[in-house]
Amino acid sequence: MADTDVAFLGATLLFAGLPPADLAEVARLAVAGVHSASSPIFSEGDEARGFYITQSGTVKIYKLSASGREQVIHLIGRGEAFGEVALFAGTTYPASAAALTAARTLFFPKKAFLDLIAAQPTLALNMIGTLSLRLRGFARLVEALTLKDASARLAAYLLDLGREQASPRLTLPVAKAQLAAQLGIAQETLSRSLRRLREAGVLDVAGRKIHVLEPARLQDLAEAASGHRQVASRDRQ
Repeated sequence: MADTDVAFLGATLLFAGLPPADLAEVARLAVAGVHSASSPIFSEGDEARGFYITQSGTVKIYKLSASGREQVIHLIGRGEAFGEVALFAGTTYPASAAALTAARTLFFPKKAFLDLIAAQPTLALNMIGTLSLRLRGFARLVEALTLKDASARLAAYLLDLGREQASPRLTLPVAKAQLAAQLGIAQETLSRSLRRLREAGVLDVAGRKIHVLEPARLQDLAEAASGHRQVASRDRQ
């Protein structure tokens, strides 16, 4: 693998802090892959042959209900790993993965990587940290899907995005149809929630550009079990 790819691995959360010699060992295991938009990478229940890191583009991790409804669990961007849970737990992938946009990935075969971990314990520590962050994200998703209405889910997502982009002027990283799937709501419901928040003066919305005008109110909304009633009560004050 090229030196530039070794440098890329060293900048990922999974492999950050590894010395160059260890990164070179990791790089030797990687198999490059190219995926067109909407193409599947693996399906829930497939044999877990290894894990991936996204070099470019966006990959969605999702599950399908018995009725065929898609629930997006996580969106994976540049430098993020996916499929790594199956290295340590179970023999099959617990969810499906597909390229949301055209994407390039690096694939790491399971057996070879586990052999490397046995020789380089630092790798295991990095992976534990990454999986812990992913678990916290899943916990937030479960809370949103079970306890919050559509407006509260949207508010929580926008607050997280604001922290990630370090600005009240946000750019949605995905189309609204994909965001709706990630939040577990219909696209029409997402549109209504955005419209209500705009009409209430909480947001200014122009396509995928969103300006958070009232972050305190958005925070109240994210913490409420019924976000719409919270906005309405503020409007009446």
